[in-house]
Amino acid sequence: MAQKQQIIEELRKQIDKFKSDAHVESVGTVLSVADGVVRLSGLSQAKSMELLEFPGGVMGLALNVEEESIGAIVLGSFDKIDEGDTVKSTGRILSIPVNDQVVGRVVDPLGRPLDGKGEISTDNFQPIEKIAPGVITRKSVSVPLHTGLKAIDALIPIGRGQRELIIGDRQTGKTAIAIDAIINQKGEGVKCIYVAIGQKESKIANITARLEKEGAMEYTTIVLAGASDPASLSYIAPYAGCAIAEYFMDKGEDVLIVYDDLSKHAWSYREISLLLRRPPGREAYPGDVFYLHSRLLERSARLSEDFGGGSITALPIIETQGGDVSAYIPTNVISITDGQIYLESDLFYKGQRPALNIGLSVSRVGSSAQTKAMKSVAKTLKVDLAQFRELEAFAQFATDLDEATKKQLERGKRSMELMKQPQYRPISFAKQSILIQLLNQGYLDQIDTKQIKNFEDKFLNYLDTAGSDLVKEIVEKKEITDEVKEEINKLADEFIKGFVAQTETKA
Repeated sequence: MAQKQQIIEELRKQIDKFKSDAHVESVGTVLSVADGVVRLSGLSQAKSMELLEFPGGVMGLALNVEEESIGAIVLGSFDKIDEGDTVKSTGRILSIPVNDQVVGRVVDPLGRPLDGKGEISTDNFQPIEKIAPGVITRKSVSVPLHTGLKAIDALIPIGRGQRELIIGDRQTGKTAIAIDAIINQKGEGVKCIYVAIGQKESKIANITARLEKEGAMEYTTIVLAGASDPASLSYIAPYAGCAIAEYFMDKGEDVLIVYDDLSKHAWSYREISLLLRRPPGREAYPGDVFYLHSRLLERSARLSEDFGGGSITALPIIETQGGDVSAYIPTNVISITDGQIYLESDLFYKGQRPALNIGLSVSRVGSSAQTKAMKSVAKTLKVDLAQFRELEAFAQFATDLDEATKKQLERGKRSMELMKQPQYRPISFAKQSILIQLLNQGYLDQIDTKQIKNFEDKFLNYLDTAGSDLVKEIVEKKEITDEVKEEINKLADEFIKGFVAQTETKA
């Protein structure tokens, strides 16, 4: 009897200790799976852009929320998903883990590290889709973002908070401009994010190595959706990159983000939409392909001080086919952005690099995003170069030209030569403005066109020693006063005498 009582007591203790961890889960069933797209039944409570969990921990994203079923894309490999599998709803809208640890890292569009440097631990998740800042929260673009490229900083200035499109055929130096702009942000207090969409992993490895060599990875994050990754990751990659940028913008920091490239992004979205059986429109793109890019690029802004004062500057890249800027996706993105840098194949093959077509390139922010120094020296340069291009074409058919036209052609040739710049060699705006001042004052007219590059290299070295105080003064004051102009002229007179004598002796 005592033993029976003891057993009852023991059972009571066990019952008191027992806790049920039962919880309600919203589950559905896989109806079909093919090419990374899954059709599901059940999950009646699922929301658009909600994360779904498949067997084996593979994540998916609900895109088509219909009456009878749900169309979802798999964010990873779909090989182990079979018809009849159970799918769980997470109740979480797609978001990416973000904190200061992402700086200097290479991550995938879900925030998972790809560089083997360990996990990024954070409880802070940013939704990848977000409504862009409204008009009240924004401030006009007036602070320059220097790329370090003379042709861009002088002719097509970019401001913090601007969206400037880089457009051109393949292999014309679009990525090169973006990478140079990232390298030039060293010491400028600008965080950089490079989003690679459908790019070869080998190309991104080279870019990462180069940024590390230049010391630019200290303030750069690379978001990679490689060429071998599914279209679903290419689709969410730019939004994930923008979410990281917004984290820093909300802290009051300035951010530069490069989307390389949005043509591949549109292709991945077209692929997903066709597999989800959405009705195709022009060039088989879905009807909302404009909204695809507008809701992304509108998130770039310069916020007013009341809202933190941060900014996101976007450099989207678009690849054209045969220089056709009137195609569907290029015209869409041109109409969304605040200007474009148009790179021309013919100029590239002639050795004009960056291969900037000055006539078709424009910055809708204009000189308001330039320092006074650059504004004062470059105000007529764009018109002069555009006139030179026309005059050059005309001069091919003319035998005798008057003296003024010959002078204009010679000055134009030197201007074009001065605009050339090797890759990974950004120049500070102060040095750029000094070089353009020399061009305007006619100092370069004394130098043979073939010697311009050599002159520039040696003069910049000379500035580092003899003109270091002058450069420092321009950087601090951000303008070229009459006294500074005199100093520049003295330096130039001194240097050119020796340079011309040296080149004549060699000749």
